[in-house]
Amino acid sequence: MRLSPFILLLAAIAIAAPLAAQQAGAPFTVQESGESFARLDEALASLEGGDGTIVIAPGIYRQCASQQGGRVAFVAAEPGTAIFYGRACEGKAALVLHGDATRVEGIVFRNIAVEDGNGAGIRLETGDLTVVDSMFSDSQQGILTTDNGESAVLIDHSTFAGLGTCEGEGGCAHGIYIGRVASLTVTASRFERGTGGHYLKSRAGRITVTGSSFDDSQGRATNYMIDLSNGATGEITGNTFVFGPDKENYTTLVAVAPEGVENSSDGLVIAGNTASLAPGVEYRTSLLADWSGAAIRFGENAVGEGIEPRISR
Repeated sequence: MRLSPFILLLAAIAIAAPLAAQQAGAPFTVQESGESFARLDEALASLEGGDGTIVIAPGIYRQCASQQGGRVAFVAAEPGTAIFYGRACEGKAALVLHGDATRVEGIVFRNIAVEDGNGAGIRLETGDLTVVDSMFSDSQQGILTTDNGESAVLIDHSTFAGLGTCEGEGGCAHGIYIGRVASLTVTASRFERGTGGHYLKSRAGRITVTGSSFDDSQGRATNYMIDLSNGATGEITGNTFVFGPDKENYTTLVAVAPEGVENSSDGLVIAGNTASLAPGVEYRTSLLADWSGAAIRFGENAVGEGIEPRISR
């Protein structure tokens, strides 16, 4: 789902303000201690690997940080006005997470790029991740995780725009790329204007994608909208898909196990979705392409002209 026009206006005002003025003072405050810091990494270091909440004042921050432990929340004081721009730590992301759990709320990540083509707003190395009311735009990747079988990832009311590339040495980057984690949940979020790769790629054993929109009408050289690379249980329900004209791969919107079966897809529910072609699109495609051979529960979906409901590979 899109951020509200009011929040986007606040973000635009923050971008236009002089960088030096925005970052004057100590904009990173540890809620529990009340202590403020000029740099995010200093605020994190003050937690000494423990738990805490860091409240971030409005501004554009050409900074990055690595969380080394604990359960940490990064929270914008005003949603949509704390913007991390153009800087990646460890050659990976604006936030690199090695903790037990992390919450990211109301933060914008823009223009993140690294040499191997996998620059992300967030790189999850360990622990659980919750992302709420945040935006990832005009970067190589939005969120990228490693393989961690115990991690749970939750994304809610967030926007992913202008992401993805297949031009780097590290293979394709995507709007979201979730590795072999326990579960991925995406609710009420928006994906649009992709620039390569998939909008959402996941190797999680269980997935939930509900109430979200995938608008490929302005995409460029994009692939699948949802790629369950090795299969998954769970549900893809109540989403809206618009299939755009500039595709690198136009065969399907949702792919199940195109890279081989590692997870059971028995009982995966795909229902209540709406899929249509953008004006001028001449490709024929499908809502679902299934390589898993599993007992997928494919229910009623509103599928427009030029789109097959499902095909098996």
